[in-house]
Amino acid sequence: MSHAKVSEGQRGRAKQLRQRMTRAETLLWRYLKAHHVDGLAFRRQTPMHQYIPDFVCHSARIVVEIDGSSHDFVSRQRGDRRRDKWFESQGYAVLRFTDQQVLRNLEGVIELVREAAASRLRPLPPSLSLPHKGGGNMSLSVANTLRSSRAAKVAAPNILLKGGGDGSTSSRRGTR
Repeated sequence: MSHAKVSEGQRGRAKQLRQRMTRAETLLWRYLKAHHVDGLAFRRQTPMHQYIPDFVCHSARIVVEIDGSSHDFVSRQRGDRRRDKWFESQGYAVLRFTDQQVLRNLEGVIELVREAAASRLRPLPPSLSLPHKGGGNMSLSVANTLRSSRAAKVAAPNILLKGGGDGSTSSRRGTR
């Protein structure tokens, strides 16, 4: 994946966010950074376009957001929806958790991230058509290109988690 150019301002803002992580972000990062979630590599506060997601796994195309009390306002929620739509348009699934969900039910949050990653990394089923003569020697790069173009056409699930702070979660899969 080629890197998009990032402004110095955006890079500086991401650095500040990494230095001032919330307690919930720090706790979740301890698990994500050490490849404890099925060996996946996550990055924290990495600039993507005009946004800086809390955590991103490029291989599974997942963005994980931890929402504090500032996300309780309608204007902030509208911005979150606009942001989520942009990530989805780039092929990423967005998982949102509250600070309280992470602090009170870290294992449950990790399991939901693990399940989302597993569903997005599941290999495509084999083609039912027979290969053309000599078609069995397709190069790996061509096969990966075909696989990724097929995967991009699959709608990314939007998992939005809300909880009353009691550790309970519910998931809702949105459609485009």
